[in-house]
Amino acid sequence: MDVLFVCVHNSGRSQMAEAWFNHLASRRRIDLAATSAGTEPSKAVQPLVVSAMAERGLDISLNIPRVLTDEMIDGSQAVITMGCAVDSSACPSFKYEEANDWQLSDPSVMSLAEVRALRDVIYDNVDRLLTFLTRPVDLRSDT
Repeated sequence: MDVLFVCVHNSGRSQMAEAWFNHLASRRRIDLAATSAGTEPSKAVQPLVVSAMAERGLDISLNIPRVLTDEMIDGSQAVITMGCAVDSSACPSFKYEEANDWQLSDPSVMSLAEVRALRDVIYDNVDRLLTFLTRPVDLRSDT
């Protein structure tokens, strides 16, 4: 896996990020893929998250939260954590210092309007991440 999105429950933020990343990469014909996981996964993706993503044409209703493993971390080129507002003791960014944390609020306590706003922030973050990951690299040396 190229990119791993991680949050505590893998039922909201990381699920949205995974869906956006894979959708945008596919649409742009970029050969990168993402997955998501949680340190303490829930039994299901949050219903308001499913609804908000469906409004943008992405069906994540059948996604099942996954537990984060060291193998997932080791097999990823980039690890993005989503923030630790839910449970700081289970915060993935504390456990994996190499991760880049996006400091996003937990959608489990949000209204649908707030989840929509979060969905759009995650879209923007993923869009910037894909741009960064696919930027041309100048291998010429100045010496």
